[in-house]
Amino acid sequence: MFLITLNNMLKRSSRMHWGVVLLVLMICILGFVLLYGAAGGSFHPYVVKQIPRFVIGIFAMWFIAIVNIKHWYDYAYLFYALAVGLLVAVYVNGHVGMGAQRWLNLGFFALQPSELAKVFLVLTLAKFYNTKSIVGIHSLKGIFMPVLLIGLLFSLVVIQPDLGTSLVIAFVGAVIMFNSGLSHKFFLWVGGIVLACLPIAWSFLHTYQKKRLLVFLNPEEDPLGAGYHIMQSKIAIGSSDFWGKGFMQGTQSHLEFLPEKHTDFIFTLLTEDFGMFGAGALLFAYALLILFGLRISMNAQSLFAKHMALGITFLLFIHVIINISMVMGLMPVVGIPLPFVSYGGTSMMTMLIAMGFLLNAHIHRDVALSSGQGLSGGRF
Repeated sequence: MFLITLNNMLKRSSRMHWGVVLLVLMICILGFVLLYGAAGGSFHPYVVKQIPRFVIGIFAMWFIAIVNIKHWYDYAYLFYALAVGLLVAVYVNGHVGMGAQRWLNLGFFALQPSELAKVFLVLTLAKFYNTKSIVGIHSLKGIFMPVLLIGLLFSLVVIQPDLGTSLVIAFVGAVIMFNSGLSHKFFLWVGGIVLACLPIAWSFLHTYQKKRLLVFLNPEEDPLGAGYHIMQSKIAIGSSDFWGKGFMQGTQSHLEFLPEKHTDFIFTLLTEDFGMFGAGALLFAYALLILFGLRISMNAQSLFAKHMALGITFLLFIHVIINISMVMGLMPVVGIPLPFVSYGGTSMMTMLIAMGFLLNAHIHRDVALSSGQGLSGGRF
């Protein structure tokens, strides 16, 4: 079914959005440089582990991009079922690390299913809205089913516990629902309900989650404990100047004051070493990638491709915004990695897979898919 002839491979590869590919490669290479510096000028242990994941992810990105979009459309709901199954498996027999049960130990690789769930949710909602007219979107079923699909994944992730990823799932789902043409009144009602439930939700948070929120409001409350990460990050960023202190010359990062500099706080490492120039260059690359994604979404003929491209683009956007805001003290620390840069196998491969679906929407931008298409063009 997924057999691709050489002629089709060449034809579809020639329609590749090389701007997206080049930007992804450039950001990944920067990530390798930063991981090399984070290890004190050594390829071990981060780079040697990250490169094989990168190679696998790039191949997956290319393969996903050139497969006929109709196959991804046909199997979107199956991918959702797979995501649910993997998250249930984590709950039943997952690997516990850093106080959370988020991984499946596959022997050769520790898989974090919640990362894949974000991408599979995008495909699922894209297929659902491709089948609905404006009337269908505003019907009870048209509202209830997407909320159920988002809510199930949200619940399975939040109990791990992984509040950051569960919120990303909720935000990405909400963006696709909004783009489908659903009335803004619905989102106002949901927003009001969420705000009203916040006091109740507080009582269900784990102790460390409450601590993170309190420390966000006042990091100096626990400078050697929960507030240590963010205070060191602010010192590193604030002392970086325009050009930075030089590669591997950052005091906070390379004198071991800054924890998790290879994962959540890698943007801090970049800023301290290369200053605002380096940070600005990375943000510019992300901005171009996001603009390309929005353009791909607007140019797609089918609603499935439109929603898929927009969902993937927003997934990238929300990761970048949350991670950078987090390390600058503008948001609580929630453990969201910086796409293509932070160390982490599942995160790297998942974002490359996501880019494959974005490229697929571009390659198949002229392909028409049946059911509901043209009845709801989307807001973006």
